[in-house]
Amino acid sequence: MRKEDNVTLSKASIWKGVSAVLAVLLIISIYTGGFGRGSNKAEDVKSAKQAQPPPAAQPEQPAPKQQVVDMESLMDDDPVKGDKNAPVTIVEWSDFQCPFCGRFYSQTLGKIYKEYIQTGKVKLVYRDFPLSFHQNAQKAAEAAECADEQGKFWEMHDMLFEKGVDGGVPTFKSYAADLGLDSEKFDSCLDSGKMAAEVQKDMRDGAAAGITGTPGFVVNGKIVKGAQPFEAFKAIIDAELSN
Repeated sequence: MRKEDNVTLSKASIWKGVSAVLAVLLIISIYTGGFGRGSNKAEDVKSAKQAQPPPAAQPEQPAPKQQVVDMESLMDDDPVKGDKNAPVTIVEWSDFQCPFCGRFYSQTLGKIYKEYIQTGKVKLVYRDFPLSFHQNAQKAAEAAECADEQGKFWEMHDMLFEKGVDGGVPTFKSYAADLGLDSEKFDSCLDSGKMAAEVQKDMRDGAAAGITGTPGFVVNGKIVKGAQPFEAFKAIIDAELSN
């Protein structure tokens, strides 16, 4: 072989080698995003997060204020249990057919009466809030109001909760007789619907005060919803007495 052929062959071999190296570098570049170190995704994400400005501090949200109701606007000619000059007033809106109202009557009211009403610290004002889906609640409320005409509201109140409202108007008339009321006067009051407007006024006043269900209470201007246990009322009453 001639010397010129050897030189030509050597150059061809060199170019082949260079081409192979370039091909390898091109592949590396494609998979690493460029020459140099490979891309580290975790570090890239970390760097991106560090580059972002910290979120603006959110102002601390104040705790929602408890709704306060003007007690003077709630005082009507409704029945009152306890000293009318007591420092704490509880206004109750209730439904004689409501099981939760019955629970308050049987489990909580007696304790409030013994500890606070009898001692002159609390007075309880009862107002009507018969729910439309309780068939006998409206007339039961009227029956209690008719009994109030003869000075026996609380006696009828207790009987309605203890014996129930099944049977409707005839049942309420029998309760009146059991309480020694003037049956003719009571029956006329109940049959005529004389107290229906009074009951509806109680409901309007309750709704205006923020009462949405039964039982509902306003304790010295603070709304209490539902048949809360005695301890819940005690905490509120004691706080009011300490002011």
